[in-house]
Amino acid sequence: MADGIQPLVAHDAEAGRFSVVQDAHEAELVYRIRDGVLTVLHTGVPEAIGGRGIAAMLVREALDYARGARLRVDPACSYAAAYFRRHPEYADLLS
Repeated sequence: MADGIQPLVAHDAEAGRFSVVQDAHEAELVYRIRDGVLTVLHTGVPEAIGGRGIAAMLVREALDYARGARLRVDPACSYAAAYFRRHPEYADLLS
């Protein structure tokens, strides 16, 4: 983040959602879990808070959650798929 302060990522497992509120705008990553696979359905960051690495932060949180829960990951969202290409350290999670 530009000011050096990382916003807090909230996880609502019941809703299948990670979110971040920054400057009164909310970014989200929506997922579902079926048969041991966490599918990243959507990553959205409002334009007003874009370019701050928030989408990457959300995907990283989701992947770390999947790893801890011993889930595989299906990056159905185009941003999540691109994140996997840029971060081979998560390749072992691909379903």
